[in-house]
Amino acid sequence: MEGLIGFPVFILALLVFLATGTPVAVATGLLGVIGVYLFLPHAAITQLGNIAFSQPANFVLVVVPLFVMMGEALAATTVGRDLFTAAQIWLRRLPGALAVGTIIACAGFGAVCGSSPVTAATIGGWAVPEMMRKGYSPRLALGAAAAGGTLGILIPPSIPMILYGVITETSIGALFIAGIVPGLLLTLLLSATVFIQVMRNPALAPRATEGLATRERWTSLRAVIPVAILALLVLSSIYAGVATPSEAGAVGALGALIVAAALGALTRAVTRRILHNTVRTTAMFILLIIGGLFSSFVLTRLGIPQATAKMIIEASVAPWIILVLINLLLIVLGMFMDPMSILVIVVPVFFPTVVALGYDPVWFGIVITINLEIAAISPPVGFNLFVLKTVIPGVDMRDIITGSLIFMVPLALGIGSLIAWPEIALFLPRLMRN
Repeated sequence: MEGLIGFPVFILALLVFLATGTPVAVATGLLGVIGVYLFLPHAAITQLGNIAFSQPANFVLVVVPLFVMMGEALAATTVGRDLFTAAQIWLRRLPGALAVGTIIACAGFGAVCGSSPVTAATIGGWAVPEMMRKGYSPRLALGAAAAGGTLGILIPPSIPMILYGVITETSIGALFIAGIVPGLLLTLLLSATVFIQVMRNPALAPRATEGLATRERWTSLRAVIPVAILALLVLSSIYAGVATPSEAGAVGALGALIVAAALGALTRAVTRRILHNTVRTTAMFILLIIGGLFSSFVLTRLGIPQATAKMIIEASVAPWIILVLINLLLIVLGMFMDPMSILVIVVPVFFPTVVALGYDPVWFGIVITINLEIAAISPPVGFNLFVLKTVIPGVDMRDIITGSLIFMVPLALGIGSLIAWPEIALFLPRLMRN
């Protein structure tokens, strides 16, 4: 019963902090400190100091700035625009070709960028104005860019997967490999959603009428080569066991800088911006971990995760029902909290329960990541919604929200597919271990 009461009270207290404008990392950290003074022996405060010192020194976290730098370097180039151009050239005869091309370009960029907002901004900043110029419905164009951007955290590398791996001590390499097939599956489901919308209402997306020379098609693929090489270097080295995620991240970051330099984008100002954004994002990431672990420490000492796990396991319901309820809670929380906050707050509570029910930690990490995708386009605080509003001036926020809502359906279908067939996520990691 303590778990049933304690966790909602904690969430309510957190929401009160956030409503005052307190940063998430500060709010979770303060809740941890207050929790120690109210409910634990005061000597336990020294454990918070140990957490703050030891966790940032974790060597695994070296991978974070490397993958952040990789994404920032490529975001500063024309790679995103070139991926969209290649996709729309090859798919131009399909209904909703530009919207489908946007989703596929996001998937391609996601293979070299671990951030959902960066993917949405990089691809959407080019794709949405082009679609609207061609007569596409603003809602379809904006929805496809917002939803496609979420693939940036499912198709590896993925910053949220790194955080999940650190919190749960799950192999980051296995998480990356496990995200490949679900990422491709969701790319198809999101594209099918565009296709169905346009087939029902062709006015949403006028078809292309002008033809293209075959040579122009093949020429467009040259833009895909740098991304494909980088993605293959990073993922194949992890899959083959040649490199750890940190080493693969170093290769990816160096390769991204080389690509940016070769494309003439690596000016002094751009380099400064890449380094500044990398440091800022990494610092935010570390603070989120520290604050989340402060709260997790108090919740664990109070027995809330253990009580919750015991209560759920002893309930006379099928495990899949528990999973559905957890996912529904995550979707609701995603409407009010950013994805990283959900990770550091919810995962420590429900992870022991899910493992005790017999589910694979790697599989659960992918399910959590798809929930974070839904959170990224869930009003009123979905990150991708505000990113598109920022990078595409003049668009109506109502069009962004309305256009994105329909794409929650294929994302939810992706979660359902993983619950029904866990091997979708697990068969590649198992091959890697064999």
